[in-house]
Amino acid sequence: MKKFIFYLSYCLIFLLSLLPLWVLYLLSDFIFLIIFYVMKYRRRLVFKNMSDSFPNKSEEEIRVLERRFYHWFCDYLVESIKLLTISKQQLKRRMVFKSTDIVDNIVKEGQSCAVYLGHYCNWEWITSLPLWVTPEAQCGQIYHVIENSDFDRLFLRLRQRMGAICIPMAETLRRIIKYKQEGKQVVIGYISDQVPFWNNIHHWCQFLNHDTPVLTGTERLAQQTGHAVLYLDVTRPKRGYYIAEFKLITREPKQMTDFAITDAYFNMLEASIHRAPEFWLWTHNRWKRTHEEFNLRYDPETGRVDLGPLEEIKKRK
Repeated sequence: MKKFIFYLSYCLIFLLSLLPLWVLYLLSDFIFLIIFYVMKYRRRLVFKNMSDSFPNKSEEEIRVLERRFYHWFCDYLVESIKLLTISKQQLKRRMVFKSTDIVDNIVKEGQSCAVYLGHYCNWEWITSLPLWVTPEAQCGQIYHVIENSDFDRLFLRLRQRMGAICIPMAETLRRIIKYKQEGKQVVIGYISDQVPFWNNIHHWCQFLNHDTPVLTGTERLAQQTGHAVLYLDVTRPKRGYYIAEFKLITREPKQMTDFAITDAYFNMLEASIHRAPEFWLWTHNRWKRTHEEFNLRYDPETGRVDLGPLEEIKKRK
């Protein structure tokens, strides 16, 4: 039954992907009406996230941002479907990369790149980067393996069509070391604005008016491997078109103090979001882990985090 559902879904997605984008945007407008007004998909969470992040905005301003976000989110869905069959020429017109000479020069000097991304604008179309940078570099991205193996293969096909590779998170360091041993420079994208697990919280920063636990794995990998670190700043000048500009953070990650790279990334991501808030993925429950609860769970003597039920932890405290 699961196989039947997958193949039926795949056929539907494939047929939809053959439609021109202007037709898919009509579909996006219809999906918006369903998601926003009928299903009300995560609207409470989105409104809360936006209100807490922008305390100086009025309720009316937040409501406007909320609608804009859902319009863009539906566009993101159909644009991702289009990725299954879109031509390289069309995608290159719609996803433009700037300052790629920074990447090319780094790679030609024998250094690899770690590129920070966020769930901002269309991160799926960023997989077209191999169309823009020197072929001397192997482009790729770190990703979470989907439990359903069929859908995992589908997303791999989407994300690898333009020449990028997908590296499962658990294999990141091993694969990077392998490329280094082979003398191959890599340009790897890391989407680092997810919520870390309790036992992976090592640093907090001020992000969008919140005391925020942040992932630091990308910084540690860059320092361990000596990769240059960049941020990809994405804008959306109009519907269906994106511009992604590389901004160098450091070529000497080992010389940076602890968490300086991570803080720089979140400062740059926050600036992108403030510029156009509707293009960030507000449906994530980004601030479900609080510093107060972390302090209750963390044992400074052992350096371990208690993952048990919170009520039991409070009783023991």
